Amino acid sequence: MAKAENKTQPTGASVREFLAEVHPERRRADARALDALFREVTGFQPQMWGASIIGYGRYHYVYDSGRAGDFLATGFAPRKTALSIYIMPGYADFGDILARLGKHRTGVSCLYVNKLADIDLAVLGELIGAGLRDLQGHWPVEPS
Repeated sequence: MAKAENKTQPTGASVREFLAEVHPERRRADARALDALFREVTGFQPQMWGASIIGYGRYHYVYDSGRAGDFLATGFAPRKTALSIYIMPGYADFGDILARLGKHRTGVSCLYVNKLADIDLAVLGELIGAGLRDLQGHWPVEPS
């Protein structure tokens, strides 16, 4: 029986071209600022995952069930309604950092921010780094 692959896979699409097409302009400016922050914190070059996620680093996982795959280590997607930030692999409690972040919502493995002006970017950088270190404790993280 063939195992299902993740729906979100890395592509060869240009991150620069993707960012240039983000609308409206405010969302594009926030996306470019996030790209700079992720590059600085991770030290990784970005790679497009699927049509709209910019990923930094990757990891290979193998669950107890035998399911295995590759996924972005961290990243973001500039969606219409919010910036979706993928920094919480779901292993650790980052409540102390999130309490200092500013206006946000969380999902299972996502952080949602309406605009960067609502949050403290230094705290977001701290959170990105903490998420990567935690993930590295479970699965080896490597550059994209």
